[in-house]
Amino acid sequence: MKHYTATYWAFFKTSLLEQFQYRAAMAIWMISRILEPIIYLTVWTTVAQARGGSVGSYSPADFAAYYIVLMLVNQFTFSWVMHIYDFRIRQGELSNFLLKPIHPIHADIAENIAYKVLTAIIIFPTALLLFFLFDPNLAFHIQTFAVFLLALGIAFLMRFFIEWTLALVAFWTTRNEAINQMYFTLGLFLSGRIAPIDLLPGAIQTLADALPFRWAVAFPVELMLGRLSQEQILNGFTMQAVWLLAGFLLIQLTWRLGVKKYSAVGS
Repeated sequence: MKHYTATYWAFFKTSLLEQFQYRAAMAIWMISRILEPIIYLTVWTTVAQARGGSVGSYSPADFAAYYIVLMLVNQFTFSWVMHIYDFRIRQGELSNFLLKPIHPIHADIAENIAYKVLTAIIIFPTALLLFFLFDPNLAFHIQTFAVFLLALGIAFLMRFFIEWTLALVAFWTTRNEAINQMYFTLGLFLSGRIAPIDLLPGAIQTLADALPFRWAVAFPVELMLGRLSQEQILNGFTMQAVWLLAGFLLIQLTWRLGVKKYSAVGS
């Protein structure tokens, strides 16, 4: 355990220094991640006002709370590794990772955490500003917040494992951006980013319950907002555990098979 702590700390410091080299790109990425929930919040608030003050069980203040929390959850659970792995494989950069005495996923996790620590100086003030602008229906309870943090931590690992597995498809396809876009589109609908899950048609809700997207994003949001019963919370943690284990096992299998197939371009 001490070895892994030292390793992660070294990766973390290196990643922070690398992030500072791409300040302009980081700013552009952050703008896009902030604009998305603001756009959906504005649209749903307008719809609620036009329909007499609510859509389903959501008032404009409820939508404000939902999308502010969703912005934070999505920021702290997303990863970009599935967009870069095909490049690593095509260019032979993966060979450098294979020479190191530690699994490459650890460097990617540390890099992801470093990025989120760095961008926290932007995302938290933005959330605070939105809180004052939109007056969300959001109450803070220490017990709910503690359970929310647990769900958020599991969601991060679950989502990272699944998307890292998806990245490894590049061992067989060389370019997997089309697969990434399909995954992104499904996630946009089924994670609750376009609309809260309980406002979607019944068939889509059933699909969202079966796939991991909801449990990686919408579940922590709904939990923080106090919109779930004890039974729903227990079911949510159960589904998170199932998909976390599935992601972990898929990584083991896909990595082992992929490395056997791997050969750098030009070797």
